[in-house]
Amino acid sequence: RDCQQTDIKYLSGWKQWKRASSKSLRKFVNEVKELSSYLKLWRHDIHSIEGKFGTGIQSYFSFLRFLVLLNFIIFILMFSFVTLPSIISKYGVFNSSFAKIPPKNVEPHCTVYKPSGNKGLVYFYTYLKDLLSGTGFLEMTSLFYGYYAIDDAWFSILRYNLPLAYLLATFAYLALSLLWIIKRSVEGFKQNLVHDEDQFQSYCNKVFAGWDFCITDPNAARLKHRSLQYELQTDLEEERMKRKIADRTMKEKLRIYSLRIFINIIVIAVLSGCFYSIYRATVFSQENSNVSIRGDIRTDAANLLVQYLPSMVITLANFIAPQIFSILIRFEDYSPAFEIRLTLMRCVFVRLANIGVLLFSLWSQISYCATDKCKACGYNYELYPCWESQVGQEMYKLMIFDFIIIIAVTLFFDFPRKLLVTHCSCKPVQWCGLQEFGISDNVLEIIYGQTICWIGTFFSPLLPAIATVKYFIIFYIKKISLIHTRKPPARPIRASSSNFFFLVVLLIGLVLAFIPLGISIAHIPSSKACGPFRNYNTSWAVVPATVLGFPTGLQQVLYGIASEAFAVPFFMVICLVMFYFIALAGAHKRVVEQLREQLVMVRFDPLSFL
Repeated sequence: RDCQQTDIKYLSGWKQWKRASSKSLRKFVNEVKELSSYLKLWRHDIHSIEGKFGTGIQSYFSFLRFLVLLNFIIFILMFSFVTLPSIISKYGVFNSSFAKIPPKNVEPHCTVYKPSGNKGLVYFYTYLKDLLSGTGFLEMTSLFYGYYAIDDAWFSILRYNLPLAYLLATFAYLALSLLWIIKRSVEGFKQNLVHDEDQFQSYCNKVFAGWDFCITDPNAARLKHRSLQYELQTDLEEERMKRKIADRTMKEKLRIYSLRIFINIIVIAVLSGCFYSIYRATVFSQENSNVSIRGDIRTDAANLLVQYLPSMVITLANFIAPQIFSILIRFEDYSPAFEIRLTLMRCVFVRLANIGVLLFSLWSQISYCATDKCKACGYNYELYPCWESQVGQEMYKLMIFDFIIIIAVTLFFDFPRKLLVTHCSCKPVQWCGLQEFGISDNVLEIIYGQTICWIGTFFSPLLPAIATVKYFIIFYIKKISLIHTRKPPARPIRASSSNFFFLVVLLIGLVLAFIPLGISIAHIPSSKACGPFRNYNTSWAVVPATVLGFPTGLQQVLYGIASEAFAVPFFMVICLVMFYFIALAGAHKRVVEQLREQLVMVRFDPLSFL
């Protein structure tokens, strides 16, 4: 410091001012970061959970906070660029107006859309049914796609192209989610890479640096002791499995591989049964739900049950399939760590694939045309006059039903079990004990809901607001459940690896959400009776139509970027850059290995480098 102060005297005034201002700016940024840390959502609650139960469970609640913030930003994006301009223009606020252009070259029967609104005397349970199913008074609100039937909004002399804004806002929230998840994944990957040590380092870290000093609760401390013991046992089991695999004879290998093939056939059969059940339930629900009959409580209750049939079947499949997978994995003779990863990946696949099967079933019904009138529209206009809104209603019902199930499990399963274990001394009850707070299961639960939100936001622009409220309430439900009705997992996972795994699974959910959205936007004909894209063959058609309105020079530039002459060289350059970074990563890895070898040599012979 004295040398730096001496050097400053010989610097010019400009350099002295530059150094002082840089130092002040760094100090200001650090103070702002410290102040903003106090404004973090649930800061005290998450620190309290971390102190009582360790960093593994804390990572789940931090992940839940991330999804709340993500959905809130997506809601602000969709509300600002889609919902708010529509509402302002419809009510003439700020001297605004709107234009609705009737579809051209379209058969008249394709433009007929009569939502099932409430007329006359309406009973209370009818409003409750509409609230749960998204029909009735909710169908033509800003919650669903059919409400946004405006082509242009005018604010004084400014023209606002709502169809283009709707499509660009969809691309924006998907890109925002992708970039944010990748950014957090890279940070988690760095931490995970640091912990990816060899067995000797892993053993030393567990013995000498494995304690979590955030823990203050005695029960959590005992749990941490058991956790470290379990991790050491797992390492020993891993070594035992490696030795067992190395000593296997050819006969044993054939037996175990044959058994694994047979078990995987059973897994495929279970998945096929789940997918077929969802398909049949969706077809039955779409063909037999009759929203036009109102007034009879029994009819409305049966109709609501039929409408929720796909959601109930999906929830049942999400519950039964993982239980079967956890039983089958025991016979496949894998290592404990690989058993956990394989079971989780199967559970991820079944949850996310169930949503895909539901959408495929809906698309098969939407695209089915048996008459010339239907073929003239390009979709089943009789059953789905505004198919985007009806897909949005299915996503809305999935989200609501998932939320109801989470609350019901806590109220009608966890609390009674807690009371039985606390007040009943029967051996069977005490043997069952409290339910563990499964971190991975709870994460898969909210990732499933987030995938529904990503897919459904295009069809229901305000769905992120519902997801934000849902996850906000789930945070407190899970917190109460953890503290009062469940016990921490006996096999907790490390916070660094769990954060990375959560984000990787979330990224898989986002990538899978791209597929149905891409098909809906670019392939399936848009509804001609509702929505902002009723004047276009598909939702994507608004982009080339907008480009045609640009100046000729700009059109040629955009067409050149989209042509093969630009795409092929660009792809080759990207591949070269990717190969360069892969080679650079390999070189860095070799340097790290050499440094580790040198550290080993120093450990055995400290004088060898003197």
